[in-house]
Amino acid sequence: MSASSGPVVIDLGLERGEPETYHRPERRTTPLWLGPALLAVLLLLSVAAAAPPPGPPLSELLRLAISPGDPDTLTSDGRLVVQRAGELSSYDLATGKQQWRVAQDIPVYRLRTGGGQVLLRPWAPGRGEPGTTAVSLRTGARTWHNERNVITFPGDDLMLAVEGVRSLSGSGRRVEKWIEMLDPAGGDARWRLWVPSTAVLLAVPGPPGGPGRLLLVRDDLTAHLYEVATGAPLAVHRMPPANYDPENPVVAGGLVLLRHPGPSGIEISAYDPLTLRPIWTQPATGTREVRACGPLACLIGLDGVRAIDPATGDQRWHRPGWRSVEGSGAGLIAYADGPEYPAGVVDARTGRMLVDLTGWRPVGGAAAGGELLVTREIGPGPRTMVAVAAPGLPHPRLLAELPTGTGECQTAPERLICRSVYGELVVWAYRPLTA
Repeated sequence: MSASSGPVVIDLGLERGEPETYHRPERRTTPLWLGPALLAVLLLLSVAAAAPPPGPPLSELLRLAISPGDPDTLTSDGRLVVQRAGELSSYDLATGKQQWRVAQDIPVYRLRTGGGQVLLRPWAPGRGEPGTTAVSLRTGARTWHNERNVITFPGDDLMLAVEGVRSLSGSGRRVEKWIEMLDPAGGDARWRLWVPSTAVLLAVPGPPGGPGRLLLVRDDLTAHLYEVATGAPLAVHRMPPANYDPENPVVAGGLVLLRHPGPSGIEISAYDPLTLRPIWTQPATGTREVRACGPLACLIGLDGVRAIDPATGDQRWHRPGWRSVEGSGAGLIAYADGPEYPAGVVDARTGRMLVDLTGWRPVGGAAAGGELLVTREIGPGPRTMVAVAAPGLPHPRLLAELPTGTGECQTAPERLICRSVYGELVVWAYRPLTA
């Protein structure tokens, strides 16, 4: 080989020994799932890009000018009824649109609904009994007028016309003279009952699937049970002496529970609501109030809150640090430091804390899906924040900041209704966490 020869290049092509797998491999160098996965990611990104952004947590549906003394009420079928500026009007909470409006020149201090009627209770200082006027919830047209106080009867499409008895603690469940069970459609009396002196009135459950019953505990301590549909007497039983205030007796777990003095202190007695037959009596030293707690009964006293089985009186749980409890759409709310600030949402059956509400105030009304709206004031100003407490969340989830001066709020499913210091009533829609 001469020195002037150029470099020797050796070409080792396929014909010269390169493994065939370099060019046509027998096994894939990428996994089979990679292609479909990339395609799915691209599809998700395209859908997310095409989807509209979520709306604001609170969107205003309705804003009304209203005076501090003007009443309003929410109905179970999703309406807002309000009296203001010499008129009575109804609004659909689903859309915020007005359904009807009628003139109403007589100021009223209370609006109640039931049996397809709106019950108007006028102001009448020093003028005796003002009576009750019913207008149609569907049209706003006047339906009938009764000369006495008309109240709704829980669980039945009926109403009671009564004459209340005022005491130092105000007007409660004590009635006197005639009691009339009214037909809501026309206001006619289905039956009448004379009360010789005064009596405490209580609605109690009837048989499963049947109508409720009316219980009257008279001044002579005889309890009289009546059939709601006809007024027929069903049972009579002599009860022990007790204060019989608006919260005593109480219906819990389908039984009538009465707090009363006993030989050695305060006792609790349970009665069958169908026959008034005594079921059990047990000591309840220190108990100042009995409340229904879901399927249980809560005894509230100096030693905290004790929950018992109404059927037997057996204790189910005890929380010494609690001062009170109240039912809500979210379950049971426990209060530790006072009526303004709750400790949390608890499981009524076990007393276990479900959602910590420390620092928050519950908003009254019925929210959606077992949720509870709560508010708190923070920072200078102050600023009012609203949040949602829901099952499965250890703490409330912040929803939005309310406008300055907003207060007196209440809830309906997916709606927040508040008044402001500027003389307005505002209805907002919100997105529930359970949606």
